[in-house]
Amino acid sequence: MPLLASRSAIAAALALTAVLTPTAVAAPESAGSAGRQAAAAAAANGRGRVVVVAAGDISDCAPPRCPAARTARRVEAIDPTRVLTVGDNQYERGAVREFVAEYDRTWGRFPRRTRPVPGNHEYLTADARGYFRYFGRRAHRRSNGYYSFDVGAWHVVALNSSNGCRSVRCGASSRQVNWLRRDLDRRAGRCVLAYWHHPPWSSGAHGGTPAVRPMWRVLARNGGDVVVTGHDHDYERFAPRGADGSAAARGMRQFVVGTGGAELRSFSSPHDRLSRKRIAHRNGVLRLALGRRSFGFRFVTAAGRVLDRGGPIGCR
Repeated sequence: MPLLASRSAIAAALALTAVLTPTAVAAPESAGSAGRQAAAAAAANGRGRVVVVAAGDISDCAPPRCPAARTARRVEAIDPTRVLTVGDNQYERGAVREFVAEYDRTWGRFPRRTRPVPGNHEYLTADARGYFRYFGRRAHRRSNGYYSFDVGAWHVVALNSSNGCRSVRCGASSRQVNWLRRDLDRRAGRCVLAYWHHPPWSSGAHGGTPAVRPMWRVLARNGGDVVVTGHDHDYERFAPRGADGSAAARGMRQFVVGTGGAELRSFSSPHDRLSRKRIAHRNGVLRLALGRRSFGFRFVTAAGRVLDRGGPIGCR
């Protein structure tokens, strides 16, 4: 297989985007295993434990000789109910041609299970048009890319930190945060998982993004349990934090999982004071097992090694 898609193949795929929805250029997904079908049934009626996989900062080279191809195979091996992509899904600019040539041939194999959010690289294309065109209805363009859904006993919230909250605002009085408050009011006592691209705190090269902390505060005050982010190209897990960012025994848990396939980076110093686990220079995914009132986690490398694990941890 050639490393780069041919121009004619890309042109043909682009032509399809005008007529196919919701995932205009993604290949069909297989029916999947009996185990995943049973998990999906449990997800539909709110019973049992379900498994989701999350990672961001994914595709920056053409398969098959790139890390995104290896992490995609790990996703296939885990066989989750949902796949959460936490932004910078496609480099360098998130153009639809780049998605077709690269992402579509790796993580694009899971269109029905994928629930994406964009990152700052998608916004290098004006208004993230390539991202919204590629993912179609699943990207929720009409709501500026933020939305929610239920899986198993959990309520899951996908938020949009865009290019550091400049294109889509994240402030306390923004439309997005006001929508988040209303959405959490309707969660009906479910455990809550939220994900977006920029981490509120990080020991990585970029560091934390204060602009997203209003979203953290609303979640922490309204029953949030877990937040998953990317942006820094490493894996990091933190001790529980309260709404103000200080240590709290019954606070929310945050993960940075910018390990989906893009170039990996080292941590900066000093490390965040609540950082509890840091893994640099390893591609992998976060596997979350979501139970009725608890969750467990594993960071699984592309090769299948578990380098961090925990749980079950009770919901707040």
